[in-house]
Amino acid sequence: MIPTPYPLFVKRDLDGFFGLFIDNLVQLLLIGKLCSYCGIGPGSEILVSYLLPGVAVSLLLGNLFYAWQAHRLARRENRDDVTALPYGINTPSLIVYIFFVMLPAYRAAQANGLSSDAAAEVAWTMGLLACLGSGIIEFCGAFVADFIRRHTPRAALLSTLAGIAIGFISMAFALQVFHRPLVAMPAMAVVLITLFSGVAFPSLSQLPGLRVLFSGTGFVRGLASVNLPGGFVAILLGTLCAWTLPGLLPTDIAGPAMSTAAVAEAWQTNGLHLPRFVGGTIAGVLSSPHQWLGYLSVIVPMGLFNVIGSLQNIESAEAAGDSFDTRSSLAANGLGTIAAAAFGSCFPTTIYIGHPGWKGLGARAGYSSLNGVAMTLICLTGTVGVINAVVPIEAGIAIVLWIGIIITAQAFQTTPSEHAPAVAMGLFPAIAAWGATVTIGALVTAVIVGGSTATVQSLLQADLGTEVNGFLLHGMIVVERGYIFTCMILAAISAFLIDRKFRTAAIWSLVAAAFTGVGLMHAYQVVGNDLDFLFLGQQPTPNAFVYRAYGVAIGYLLFAVVFATFGWYFRRHPNVGPSGH
Repeated sequence: MIPTPYPLFVKRDLDGFFGLFIDNLVQLLLIGKLCSYCGIGPGSEILVSYLLPGVAVSLLLGNLFYAWQAHRLARRENRDDVTALPYGINTPSLIVYIFFVMLPAYRAAQANGLSSDAAAEVAWTMGLLACLGSGIIEFCGAFVADFIRRHTPRAALLSTLAGIAIGFISMAFALQVFHRPLVAMPAMAVVLITLFSGVAFPSLSQLPGLRVLFSGTGFVRGLASVNLPGGFVAILLGTLCAWTLPGLLPTDIAGPAMSTAAVAEAWQTNGLHLPRFVGGTIAGVLSSPHQWLGYLSVIVPMGLFNVIGSLQNIESAEAAGDSFDTRSSLAANGLGTIAAAAFGSCFPTTIYIGHPGWKGLGARAGYSSLNGVAMTLICLTGTVGVINAVVPIEAGIAIVLWIGIIITAQAFQTTPSEHAPAVAMGLFPAIAAWGATVTIGALVTAVIVGGSTATVQSLLQADLGTEVNGFLLHGMIVVERGYIFTCMILAAISAFLIDRKFRTAAIWSLVAAAFTGVGLMHAYQVVGNDLDFLFLGQQPTPNAFVYRAYGVAIGYLLFAVVFATFGWYFRRHPNVGPSGH
């Protein structure tokens, strides 16, 4: 058999690159914004010389590995359509580690009399430890995750991704589209044409007025003959609208104007910042366990969530036609996170949600390599602020919005049709997580901006069943806590019941009861608007509103009893007719 060539780069890799690049760039911008709460502001030494270079190391290593992995799979299966696994900073971990590890450490250090700069360094070191812990858990999880994958219905793995895609990708970015429509909607129109209709854009040499310019021979003509990537056209059009329309239309219609002064100011942060090994700093923190033991309640569950999330994304890739080795994929992810911590980053990496979307774009392995190189250059040269000042984020969000749509559709399309209700069942916890994020965020803003005294804690203490616009706040938080586990378990139970595997459904219910009992699911504590997990044996924060979720754990045990009992009956009466649904 003649080997099928698998090129280093194809033209549709540009579309995949722009989508993944925008997604990663958003994470970098979040780091710059949220770390300021911990005294690590834009332009600070910790951010520019340690955090971002550490991010560069992890992104470069991971993206190059997954590109190599795609080449290896293509050679083994003699294919030319393998798409590398997308990879980048883990957004949930980024947010959780900042607000539940770094910020508490920063405030505690200030309370002990340290200056803002010294407290910021304490926050950074605690973040390093959290990142290292997550990486170790992710690496170790690689050796048991394949067993989990083989014994979990596809509906359970993909429904979780669909729920996250609906709330945290599609909905979040859809709101941004309509928040600044004259920038985002023209770009979105280009994305919809390219990706839904499948119509390619012309090349530069085909555009009227440019044919003569590119009528020569050689490399320039060859480059000009390639069809323009839809993602590039969308970003270019959105950026053009952002820079021109505010000067032609009122601000309330066109939105805020882009600023050349902001670009010039951002340019001042440029400079080469090479990665620095910080193993000694981490070793110093590890030698004082009293400083970090309390943060294990955040680090352990987030590490486990990262393992499950990456596992689900590998399953998503297999559903799209690319079967990557589970162990090596997860191990590389864990090593990438460990490398991030070793060189100064506080933020774990992950195999991204969205492989089917990148595959639908026509991307192969080149988009991953290109993303790793591009993000490394940005992190090491301090140009994150410059890009943010030149390109409005709304110009590229339609690409990521489409990724979320494809993920949601795939969850239903690639599972057995009879398991569609199980996929739907698994959506609810992720949607509740999105709702809780919005609700708590609104309450935090009300306190900061308007001086409101209403907090999540005060509402819950007033009445456990407090309704917010008709929705039970307590119930939403209960469903939200550990939602990655809950999504998967509820969908798995549903799928096994559809298949009339009652005993297996009972076993999954026992797992749910155990997870709930130890605090990985449903249990929580709230102080003000700070929502946190509450594990078995853990002492709650003083004055916190506490919910142990023992009632939910008993509910899962009753699930198991009912399913096992009916399974026993069904085995003795196998000819029981349909229920009539």
